[in-house]
Parts: sequence; structure tokens; C-alpha cells
Amino acid sequence: MDSQPPSRSIFGLNHKTLHFLSEYSDMILGSIFGILAFYFHFVHSPYLAVFSAAIAIGAFSITVAEIAEILAERLEEPYASFVLTFSAVAVEIILLFMIVREGVHNPAALDTVKGGIISAVIVDMNVLLGLAVFIGGLSFKEQEHNEDTSSTYTTILLVASSALLVPSILTYTQSTRTLFHASVMIALLLLIFYIAIFIFQTRTHSHFFKATAKSRLFRIKKHREEEEEEEDESYLFDRFGNIANFFSIFGLIFLIGLLAELFATEGMPIAHHLGISSGLAGLIIAIISVAPEVMTAIKAARDDEIQRVINIAMGASTVSIMLTVPILMALAYGNGIELTLDFNAFQVGALILTIILAWKTTDDGETNYFEGISHLMFFFGYAIIATLYR
Repeated sequence: MDSQPPSRSIFGLNHKTLHFLSEYSDMILGSIFGILAFYFHFVHSPYLAVFSAAIAIGAFSITVAEIAEILAERLEEPYASFVLTFSAVAVEIILLFMIVREGVHNPAALDTVKGGIISAVIVDMNVLLGLAVFIGGLSFKEQEHNEDTSSTYTTILLVASSALLVPSILTYTQSTRTLFHASVMIALLLLIFYIAIFIFQTRTHSHFFKATAKSRLFRIKKHREEEEEEEDESYLFDRFGNIANFFSIFGLIFLIGLLAELFATEGMPIAHHLGISSGLAGLIIAIISVAPEVMTAIKAARDDEIQRVINIAMGASTVSIMLTVPILMALAYGNGIELTLDFNAFQVGALILTIILAWKTTDDGETNYFEGISHLMFFFGYAIIATLYR
């Protein structure tokens, strides 16, 4: 009896090899483009270096998001969403801090940082939430979430956004020194407010951030069906314990930090040379840092886990304002740079309108695909103005 030849697939690769390449494609891409980024940097090819660094950062960020999702599945809400949001916001802080450092010899870099802070919230609340709600709405006519979650988060974000108006208004009436002092006080207030929110979310009112009965029952049924068909997990990080996975995340974030420094060093002169506005530059940075979260949110929406989508989108936005702002200001000051919170009228206006839109589309505890389209339309309008606004 003739032995069967091993099964072959595309380009002569067997299925086992293809599965490995698919399973670890993000790490493979991150490693390849990370090496290329440093190579192009040393041979003085800034455009290719920035392009390669951006892809490597995005790829490694996806790995971070996947490890965070594994940890999130082992934890209960709201801690599960905390892991997802903090892992993404860490990448955002690293990217923005590297650009802050460029502010020593390029003051325009600080405008890019401010644009990145606002754009991170715009992308979280419109692209992440919009795409997830739209795609989830195509699979399910309506998806239910805990309306207390969205109500609490939109209240928090509205208060935080209003606080950012203070230094922005002082720009027109006070000296630069007064503006910096006001920015420091607002940053401290945001940090104190976040501590109160953390206690509220994890201790006294954690039930505000958990799924409703309907969606929870659907997921229990779905997970039981998956368990019947599920094979043994072969993914490397599935076999790691929680502590090992946390160290893996820290290691990947360190690599992202190195790439982010290269991205900032080479990218800022290119942006200046091409005449890219600070708003568009900040938007690009926000998209790179938020992209892995978007993929996680889309997957959750397709599994009818819209509660996790709400927690990720609004939780990440909250952290982006209340932790990113004080941390960046502290890091900037430690490097001899006085970062102020004088956002322009367009940025603050877009931020407040985004929060109002999120409040209107989530206040009834149900979402549908049209509400997702509404958020995406708002984002495209913002992106157009951010490109042209000087």
C-alpha cells in the first residue's frame, strides 16, 4: 500500500506550518519590521525607518492585546477590561512621551502630543466603538449592555473634558507661567478624580460595569458550545501563567518603547518637512496605539459581548484623559519640558461632542448598526478637519 504524501498547501507549506505562521504572524511581522526599522535608521533612510517602526509597533501591540485578552478571560469584570485598557494606554503613553522628548529642540512636537491625547479619545469613542457596534449590529439586530456603565462613563468623561477647558481658556488671558500652574493643578485633580472612579468601579459599584442578564445568558450558551468543540490550546501564551504573561507584556512594551523612540526621532522631521498638521500627526499616533483594541472590540461585538466593547472604549477614553495627562506632564517635567494643557477650540469641541454622541447612542442600554455608522461618520468628519486645521 502506497504511503500518502504529506498534505501540502499554499507555496508547498504544510498545514502545521501555515497554522504556526498564522498563529504568530503578529510577532513575526513585529520582529522582521523592527529589525528593518533599526537597519533603515542606521543607513539614514528615515521614511523607510518610520514606516517599518510603525508596522512593528502595531504588530507588537497586537501581541500585547492578545496576551491581555488571555488575562482578561481569566479575570472577572471590571478587572478584565482594566487589563485590556491599561495595556493599550501604556503603548499610547510611550509613543506620546517619545514625541514629548522631541519638544526639547522642536516645540511643535508638543502640539502633536496634545493632538494625540485628544485623538486617542476620539478614536476610542468613534472608531473602536463605532466599528464594533456596527459589525455587532449586522450579526444581531440589537445588542444589550448595562446602561449604568455608559451613563457613568459619559458623566466622568464630560467632567474631565470640562476640566480641560480651564487651561485652554487661560491661554487668552494669562501668562505662560500661570498657564503651566493651572495645567498642573488640573492634572492633579484628574488624578484624584480617577482614584475615586477606581474605587467606585472596583469596590462599591462594580455591578454598574457588568453585563446584563440577556447578553450574559447568550455568552454562557455560546461558551458551552465552544467548549464541546474546543481542542487543546496550542498558543504559547495560553500555556503561560498570569505572572509570566504580565512579564511578557512588560517585555513587549519595552520593545515598543525602543521602536517608539526611533519613530519619534525620525518621524517628527518628516512631518515638519511634509507639512503634516499636528492634528493629523496626533491622529496617526492614536490610530497606531488603538488599533489592537479595535480588533479586540470587534471580536467581542461579534460574540455578542457588547458590554466588553463599552468597557474597553469608554474605559480606555477615561484612562487616556485621567492617567495619560498627569503621567505625560510628570515625565515631561522630569525631562525639563513644561507641557501645558492648552488644547485648541477644535480639539476640546470635538471631544465634548464625541461624549455627547456616545451618551445619546448608549443611554438606553441597546445598540444597533446605525448607531455605529453615526460614530464612524463623526470620526471621518473629525479626520478631515484635523488634516486641514492649522
